[in-house]
Amino acid sequence: MGKDCCQPTVTTMILACSGGSNVGQLSNQAAIELTQEGFGKLSCLAGVGAHLSGFIQSAKDIPGLVVIDGCEVGCAKGVLEQAEVPLRGYLVITALGIEKNKDLNLKREEIDRVKEAVRRLQADAGEQGQPEGKGTVTCGCRQTCVPKK
Repeated sequence: MGKDCCQPTVTTMILACSGGSNVGQLSNQAAIELTQEGFGKLSCLAGVGAHLSGFIQSAKDIPGLVVIDGCEVGCAKGVLEQAEVPLRGYLVITALGIEKNKDLNLKREEIDRVKEAVRRLQADAGEQGQPEGKGTVTCGCRQTCVPKK
């Protein structure tokens, strides 16, 4: 048993729309950057949509779940509903005042606006939303631990 039980694990899963418009791609790019920054971890919405049990169970079990839809059509939300995954943190990019179009040349200020909205959503929901290794985390041993400083 050389493994330390209280190694931090990801507590926020990010599922992004990734549709064929600017807002779908903003959803995906924001999710990628948030993952790279340690906010949470991008996971595979297509795996949930394909009804692959591991993806569905992971989405049900994770303490923090953020779903980013590009527009009010709500494809990502629909995928979760079909898989009977409870919707927790939910953001629609067009509700931020970003207009949907077919221009896939993403604007830095729009990506940053989406990322900030996701962070606020998690903060408002009382979720951790912290970079991995900070604060209280859920451990692989199913205990709540405070990482060593």
